[in-house]
Amino acid sequence: MAGAAALAGAASLPVGAGVAAASPATGGEAAAAGTAQPAPFPATSVRPADARYPDLVRGMNQRWSARPDSVRLVADTEQVRDAVQQALDAGQRLTVRSGGHCYEDFVYNDAVKTVIDLSEMTEVRYDEQRRAFEVQAGATLTHVYERLYKAYGVIAPGGVCYSVGVGGHVSGGGWGMLCRRDGLIVDHLYAVEVVVVDARRRARVVVATREPDDPNRELWWAHTGGGGGNFGVVTRYWFRSPGTTGSTPGALLPKPPAEVLLSAVSWSWADLTEQSFVRLVRNYGAWHEAHATAGGPYDGLSANLSLNHRSNGQIGLLTQMDATVPNARGLLDAFLQAVSDGVDAPHGAVTRPLGEHGPMPEFATPRVLPWLQATRYLGVTNAVLVDPTLRGDQKSAYVRRNLPEQQISTIYRHLTRTDFANPNAMVLFSSYGAAVNSVPRDATAQVHRDSAFKLLYQTYWHPAEEDDANIGWLRDLYEDVYADTGGVPVSDRNTDGCYVNYPDIDLNDPKHNRSGLPYTTLYYGENYPRLQRVKAAWDPTDFFRHDQSVKLPG
Repeated sequence: MAGAAALAGAASLPVGAGVAAASPATGGEAAAAGTAQPAPFPATSVRPADARYPDLVRGMNQRWSARPDSVRLVADTEQVRDAVQQALDAGQRLTVRSGGHCYEDFVYNDAVKTVIDLSEMTEVRYDEQRRAFEVQAGATLTHVYERLYKAYGVIAPGGVCYSVGVGGHVSGGGWGMLCRRDGLIVDHLYAVEVVVVDARRRARVVVATREPDDPNRELWWAHTGGGGGNFGVVTRYWFRSPGTTGSTPGALLPKPPAEVLLSAVSWSWADLTEQSFVRLVRNYGAWHEAHATAGGPYDGLSANLSLNHRSNGQIGLLTQMDATVPNARGLLDAFLQAVSDGVDAPHGAVTRPLGEHGPMPEFATPRVLPWLQATRYLGVTNAVLVDPTLRGDQKSAYVRRNLPEQQISTIYRHLTRTDFANPNAMVLFSSYGAAVNSVPRDATAQVHRDSAFKLLYQTYWHPAEEDDANIGWLRDLYEDVYADTGGVPVSDRNTDGCYVNYPDIDLNDPKHNRSGLPYTTLYYGENYPRLQRVKAAWDPTDFFRHDQSVKLPG
């Protein structure tokens, strides 16, 4: 749903356990020029006196803005390389924006002097040479879906939000409504092109693939969940599903369902007791725990349970089901019954998924829609995603097994607090597992491969005067839920750390993270040492960094 900027991972084959040594100067660099296209416009530097400047120094979250010396609008890989080299030569801190959805200030902060803006690098095309779909890092998810599906009938299974940029979404291991059926978007990543900086402070372009004999294969691995801002600037991705053969484009990525069933129901807070609230959340968790492995008829189902603050008035459940599977409506009805079992009957007239205030009464009774139409609808109906004035704060957790009743009661207590009221404050439960869990934990940098569902704790508001109240409420909620593990979701029988694309700077602070574990363990688990070797090989001067970046070894 959100990602860091397109500062992303670039890796080679560093010396380390189980990894052969290779020079970062060899391999994919020459390949970058092979598919280069003429730049559609010259690189442009926008400085503070330019009328365009205010629009280019802030992202979606209005808490973060900056006053860099310049914003570099770029149109191709060579312009990116030139911009990186100029920042190097000037000794300037550099960050990169693709879609602008970074939840923390990793792109826009006082130390940054140059921002590379990739928003005009949006090409999506089929690359005959690589037999893969090339996507420039500034493309948004909706643009990618439209082009791939209309032209080729395929999909790279990513997130819901229409305006998320591909650059950060992919590098963090992006997931979405088709993840249970098709896995994460990185499970279909074939290659990546990155501008890196070597020990001589020279910017250059490197391409790496997942081919076993590619000397830069670790470059590809680092982009399958290693997070943004760590190793270089991603300029292009290529997608092709593992195991596919031939050169027919329509056979190289998954085909989405021709049609899906959408359902939107809600429960009125006025009708919910703590007991019925706990029952509802336990039902959702139990169903997902029972269906966490791939291969069943429910692989095509994804459901978001929005536990909104009581001031919202409603708790919503938005469900998408593959309508092409046998007895799809019966399966969906059985799921809805399982979630609502023992809870007061849902009021189907209104739901507020992801904090939206607008009703969706047309889906109180499940409706069949063409897949692309449904995807467009879900991508733009959330008011939070289209309001350019909102401020926000977020936290996350992966969940392996159903939440204990004590944790659910804690969530209930904070959602019903009377000293805080915000209809855009919530805990969002989202489907995970199935195909995601069929991939080994070390096959990609995205280590979270055995969870049943995931949680997004979030709150959005408008005036800066409400910052303290909202941030304080979210901290209280999160730290109370995970009080037994130091205020954060430590990997154990029930939980498995945090999602790097929902960065949370509080994980750095021992006042809020009392677990004794660093953010790197919560994000990357046992894959972190390998990412550090990647860092040493491809960013030895630590040029690409932010407050939660991968650190050099030692």
